[in-house]
Amino acid sequence: MSKQADLPVLGQDVAVCCAPMVREPLGEEAAVELSRMFKALSDPIRLRLLSLIASYEGGEACVCDLIGPFDVSQPTISHHLKVLREAGLVGSERRATWVYYWVLPEALAKLSVLLQAPATSAKASA
Repeated sequence: MSKQADLPVLGQDVAVCCAPMVREPLGEEAAVELSRMFKALSDPIRLRLLSLIASYEGGEACVCDLIGPFDVSQPTISHHLKVLREAGLVGSERRATWVYYWVLPEALAKLSVLLQAPATSAKASA
C-alpha cells in the first residue's frame, strides 16, 4: 500500500480564489492580489526566507533564527519579512522580545492553483 495516499494535498481544504489561467482569465482584483505575492517572491532573499520558514519544525520560525543564513543585516531581513507579510504570504506574532513567522497555507494554495496546468493539454497528448 502506498504511503502517498495519506499525504495531504495543499489547497484541498482551502477555498480557492481563482481558476487556473489556462481555463479563464484573471479578474482585476485577483490579479492585483496575486501580483503582490509574485512580486514579493521575485526577490531571492524573500524566496529563501519563505522556504526557510516553511521548513522549520512546527511550521514557524523565530526571527532570531532567520538572520544567520543570510549575508545581510538584521534590518534588511526585517524589511524582507515585512514585504512577505504585507503580500499575505506569512503571518507573524510577537512573543516577548521575538517575532515568530509562519507560512500562510491559503496563500500558497492560491499561487499553486493559479499555476496548475490542465491534465489534458494539447502538449501533454503530443
